[in-house]
Amino acid sequence: MSAQDFQKLAALFPDEVVTHSYVQDIALPGVDGAPSAGTFALVTLDNGLDHRRPSTLGPNTLIELGTVLETQRERAARGEIAGVGVTGKPFFLAAGADLSAVKGLKDRDAGLWMAQLGHDVYSTLNDLGVPSFVFINGLALGGGLEIALNATYRTVSTGAGALALPEAFLGLVPGWGGVYLLPRLIGPANAVKVMLENALSNNRTLSGPAAFKLGIADALFEPADFVEQSVKWAARVLAGAEKVTRANAVAEPLSEENSAAWDAAVAHAKTFVEAKTSNAAPAPARVIELLEKGKHFTRAQSFAAEDEALADLMQTPQFKDTVYAFLDLVQKRAKRPAGAPDPKLARPVTKVGVVGAGLMAGQFALLFARQLKVPVVMTDIDAARVDKGVGYVHGEVDKLLAKGRISQDAANRTKALVTGSVSKQAFADADFVIEAVFEELNVKKAVFAEVEAIVSPECILATNTSSLSVTAMAEDLVHPERVVGFHFFNPVAVMPLLEIVRAPNTDDAVLATAFATAKTLRKTAVLVKDATAFVVNRVLLRLMAEVSRAFDEGTDAAVADKALRPMGLPMTPFTLLAMVGLPVAQHVTESMHATFGDRVAVSANIQALIDGGKKGLWATAADGSQFIPEETLSLLRFGNTPSTSEELLSKTQDALAQEIGLMLEEGVVSGPEDIDLCMILGAGWPMHLGGITPYLDRVGASERVNGKRFHPVV
Repeated sequence: MSAQDFQKLAALFPDEVVTHSYVQDIALPGVDGAPSAGTFALVTLDNGLDHRRPSTLGPNTLIELGTVLETQRERAARGEIAGVGVTGKPFFLAAGADLSAVKGLKDRDAGLWMAQLGHDVYSTLNDLGVPSFVFINGLALGGGLEIALNATYRTVSTGAGALALPEAFLGLVPGWGGVYLLPRLIGPANAVKVMLENALSNNRTLSGPAAFKLGIADALFEPADFVEQSVKWAARVLAGAEKVTRANAVAEPLSEENSAAWDAAVAHAKTFVEAKTSNAAPAPARVIELLEKGKHFTRAQSFAAEDEALADLMQTPQFKDTVYAFLDLVQKRAKRPAGAPDPKLARPVTKVGVVGAGLMAGQFALLFARQLKVPVVMTDIDAARVDKGVGYVHGEVDKLLAKGRISQDAANRTKALVTGSVSKQAFADADFVIEAVFEELNVKKAVFAEVEAIVSPECILATNTSSLSVTAMAEDLVHPERVVGFHFFNPVAVMPLLEIVRAPNTDDAVLATAFATAKTLRKTAVLVKDATAFVVNRVLLRLMAEVSRAFDEGTDAAVADKALRPMGLPMTPFTLLAMVGLPVAQHVTESMHATFGDRVAVSANIQALIDGGKKGLWATAADGSQFIPEETLSLLRFGNTPSTSEELLSKTQDALAQEIGLMLEEGVVSGPEDIDLCMILGAGWPMHLGGITPYLDRVGASERVNGKRFHPVV
């Protein structure tokens, strides 16, 4: 087929932002005294927009690229060119298929055409009559990276920072050749890492050097003259002066050793996906199926199977929910926080104070110093605590240096920015002071009163409380308008969410500064009303309360802990409790119980574990299985009204629908989208479920409990 045969599909996308294919003929340099190998046709992908809008691949884009490549094939047949290269505009090769366009495909046939179009165009790179090269100059995601995989040779820039096949994360498969080509290029185990492990680990990406090390690229060059060096390298390859070897590649037919390695990679993939998603998402399973069958497929067979898989998955509710979560929430709403004041009101932050020098305080100090690049001073009640806190920060900087994450100069500068003091007078010239002290209201009020007497009237006082009233913390201050909730999630460096809590008196300049600071810290900020436990903890603790209640009533521990597996949560409830810490979780639950009454019950058994000095319910046996030790079991008391897995799942779904409905009635956030965003970024809610509110709509809980859906039927 020709790219032009897909015009019917292109007509469905009249508003596509087209990435054009511009061709430049380059005279190849001579190699080692030999004359030039001839002309090299370099295709540059460019949507004509600046660096804020990466090039994407819609049907019109692909048809243009396919037509250009077909023209180069004709030129090659006439002997006019010796090779063809593809690269992108500055900083980008391509960001893959345009999801905003793909989500609009209403029927399976259109999805099948889209899959076939990509294969048709990309396959031309393998059928030009001359070698093809892709110069990966920057971001290359999904279909963008698959352009490169379909070429004969690849180079990558050391400055390229985001290479990935994220399709399993998005509810699809790497369906333009990725599932077939990648395991043969870098080995099946490495392919599983890229296609599944990275994709399902918050969409982790590869740097240019990492991609080169795996074997995705054949050569690595610096960004300053990347294209020039890549063309010179291509000239050497075409002249036979550069021999390309691929240490991780798998030759066909498969040897006995490679066949066993392929089977082992598939088995590992199944174990990983089950642990990560509880097999609640169809896309990862489809990737594994294609990989497993693809061991014996021809290229044509695999590409046809990829087409069918893409067509099927594009029609699933999980794909549509994932596009909502990833595109509408994480990519769009997160960048335009609902309710945030005018950014122009933000004041500069030139020095930060951290009250406390414990673990959380140390994480704050490190983050502020690294991202804001301003002095950060930590205080505590004695020099030993202060020295330990500053020492922790310096130690973490040393770890980053040892891993090559920062340079020696950056390490020295960061260390110099973080200091400590036993006197809060050190905050006198600070613009922003955040407390990280014990989660007790009177303690936090006393801290703020002491700090307010020292700092300027404009200095912002931020609290990292997870559940206490920001309003109550501010009520006795001379300037209550300066107080704002600034709730991080642990670990601070990793979790992207920041709940910014506005009390009734918090003024717009303070709020604007909080949002501007969050942006500089590279956090996604969501505006939250001052209400008990805010968003993430309120939802999670309502969930935990239902599970704990069922456990106390006599439900078997394994049943209670695994009943929510169909939700595909990143960890089970009792595992989460142990990670958060039983006392911390119980404290927040007690705060919620005080506000909300019996709908958030305080578990007697969790309290018994705390009183008995236990850190969790489960212990791990030598074979990796979990069990409850007899000593732990002796602390617990149970009722005689156990629930089945199905009953507990339904009860929990209904409880979540009720709680979120109440939160929206109370105006805790501006809409269900903000609750979804908070749960995805702050609690690891699975992207394939599209956010918690679409999930509750899909299972019928929102209508069972509230009489209406959170989102209209599309």
